[in-house]
Amino acid sequence: MSPTTTRPARVRPDYRCAECGWTTPKWVGRCGECQAWGTVDETTAARPAGSRAPASLAPSSPARPIHEVDVDAARARSTGVGELDRVLGGGIVPGAVVLLAGEPGVGKSTLLLDVAARAAEVSAGAPAGGAGAGRPVLYVTGEESASQVRLRAERIGALTPNLLLAAETDLATLLGHVDAAQPSLLVVDSVQTIADGSIDGSAGGVSQVRAVAGALITVAKTRDIPVLLVGHVTKDGSIAGPRVLEHLVDVVCQFEGDRHSRLRMVRAVKNRYGPTDEVGCFDLGDAGITGLADPSGLFLSGARQAVPGTCVTVSLEGRRPMPTEIQALVAPSTLSSPRRTTSGVDSSRVAMTLAVLQSRLGANIAASDVYVSTVGGARAVEPAVDLAVALALISAATQRPLDPTMIAVGEVGLTGDVRTTVGVQRRLAEAARLGFSRALVPAQGSGDLQRVPGMTVRPVENLHEAVELSGVAAGS
Repeated sequence: MSPTTTRPARVRPDYRCAECGWTTPKWVGRCGECQAWGTVDETTAARPAGSRAPASLAPSSPARPIHEVDVDAARARSTGVGELDRVLGGGIVPGAVVLLAGEPGVGKSTLLLDVAARAAEVSAGAPAGGAGAGRPVLYVTGEESASQVRLRAERIGALTPNLLLAAETDLATLLGHVDAAQPSLLVVDSVQTIADGSIDGSAGGVSQVRAVAGALITVAKTRDIPVLLVGHVTKDGSIAGPRVLEHLVDVVCQFEGDRHSRLRMVRAVKNRYGPTDEVGCFDLGDAGITGLADPSGLFLSGARQAVPGTCVTVSLEGRRPMPTEIQALVAPSTLSSPRRTTSGVDSSRVAMTLAVLQSRLGANIAASDVYVSTVGGARAVEPAVDLAVALALISAATQRPLDPTMIAVGEVGLTGDVRTTVGVQRRLAEAARLGFSRALVPAQGSGDLQRVPGMTVRPVENLHEAVELSGVAAGS
């Protein structure tokens, strides 16, 4: 009688969506939960039924009471760029992984090259025994050649001997550079161009991005090396690659900006070490990118004479107040369907404001072409700019200019009432600092406002009161 052979238990593969985590016992091309295409991949094989759980291992160091844990190693250190430090919460933490995403050409590589050069200078000049003293900064580029990056560094003044540059697209070679250089900061441009040879698929795929990001995060955590990653975005503005990438990293920053404007903004979408409502402003020019501690003047026309159709408001970018000038033009139309053109403002909110002006105030602008825009390429899409848009439209329709020293803040409801908004006190303080002396604000909550020197605040309940106090009439 032949001895019985034991068959190994068959392991069924498991498939998981990289975007939402939905699992299925068989492969499908489209996720049944989030409906995303091509995001379902095979995960680690499940443990066979009846198999033993993994044995426990002795920890390398015992668990300690929380009050005995050293926090000095997790203190944020300045990057040398004040606006980026503002967004990160004071600087970058050793061992932190920061993902900076943005559209092509917005200035991601220029900003991080400047940060790398400043960090290299700080490391070279650090006293002996200090954190990162003498250790270089490693900049790995997978999108450009080393000579192209060198030309950019020369243009922006980022040439420093302590900055090491490598052009690599292989993960193993990149890790070899890290072992050889022992850097104090690692910059990878970009995570979608690095490939792991042990993983099937081309660079930028779901599996490749997950493997590369996991390896770089391991390096950052085990060696206390801060890592800055550049990430691509899709056509709808979301970060390319698996959604798990945003969960793995410590900080996710979005780099925003219009191609036709020099202004660039960095905002934190996720931050484990600081706030997510801060915004950093930068000026991208021929000589590189510089921080703008006070970008208020970029969004004001600076006109010395009062012009019909203009009204100034103060929008909030994170916690930073941004004075913005709204310009409107109402012109006779020869078309059966008059034009409604907007730039820098929310077109749907402008359409609702036009309907409120016609229905509640009797403004005769239904047969006219209407154009609404901001100055300097600013984006004013929050509801608090509704009142300024409405007053600018009334001023343009009546050809009567508003007081150039006045600002207007408030959300306009469909009933014509002016609703309260957040951060009114900060908006008033910024307007007073720039020389504005009058303000129209929502009446609700105005009693809690503190007095701002040099500023006359007029609370308004609805559009009728705002139009009367502004000095324009609601007629054509």
